[in-house]
Amino acid sequence: MKDSLVLLGRVPAHPDSRCWFLAWNPAGTLLASCGGDRRVRIWGMEGDNWICKSVLSEGHQRTVRKVAWSPCGNYLASASFDATTCIWKKNQDDFECVTTLEGHENEVKSVAWAPSGNLLATCSRDKSVWVWEVDEEDEYECVSVLNSHTQDVKHVVWHPSQELLASASYDDTVKLYREEEDDWVCCATLEGHESTVWSLAFDPSGQRLASCSDDRTVRIWHQYLPGNEQGFHSRTIYDIAWCSLTGALATACGDDAIRVFEEDPGSDPQQPTFSLTAHLPQAHSQDVNCVAWNPKQQGLLASCSDDGEVAFWKYQQPEVL
Repeated sequence: MKDSLVLLGRVPAHPDSRCWFLAWNPAGTLLASCGGDRRVRIWGMEGDNWICKSVLSEGHQRTVRKVAWSPCGNYLASASFDATTCIWKKNQDDFECVTTLEGHENEVKSVAWAPSGNLLATCSRDKSVWVWEVDEEDEYECVSVLNSHTQDVKHVVWHPSQELLASASYDDTVKLYREEEDDWVCCATLEGHESTVWSLAFDPSGQRLASCSDDRTVRIWHQYLPGNEQGFHSRTIYDIAWCSLTGALATACGDDAIRVFEEDPGSDPQQPTFSLTAHLPQAHSQDVNCVAWNPKQQGLLASCSDDGEVAFWKYQQPEVL
């Protein structure tokens, strides 16, 4: 299975600090990374090599935990432990911080754009999820503060085609939100994990949601009902990514490994089963914090780690006999 994931290259993305998260732009041509050095770096290809195109260093005073591209690809949002979220506008190869969103009481742990590009979600250690509205003049207004979780909120992600928001928390639950009568409400709570839920990913259709946890399981939720869980990880699973091109599911784990799962052919859609198709035990020298599939180039996977590096991998799907 190791040969299914081939290393294409490594870059010292955030030397002397952790690299926390990665995000591909919608075109798949740029990769944003963020880290404990308070910086965001933008990576692009030149020839056969990935090089740093831009360093965004003036926006934050503390660790940058998450980054997210707008659906149009012209804006990048960065969430920081300094309790702010910066909005960066892309001007050719340069980026300018055009707005700083404030209001959270503690570290902002995640940020995500809705598929329309008109809404932005942030979440924080202050246990809240905020929904922001973006107008035609690129002005941002908080339209809802959601206090459904009882502990630190780790991650937010939008449904790929609907204005449905999911969040993951230290309280071991996943919450789902939608707008009802001009206000945002929690419409479902997914319970089943036995420890912190670190990350979430919708499949391309939006009909299933994958969650990963400190309890060392991945769970697949279908129409908001529990599916199955996997038992392949020996430590905390920090991130999960569903490939929009192939349906492959990748995980980033505290045991320094990257794993890829594929849904079994003929598996029951209501109770799907997944098989481990790639396992790279020492993908990084320390915890793997994030995995990100390229949205346009099939099989191109990026990962980042506490070792400060970003690695690029080629995933080769197993042949179906």
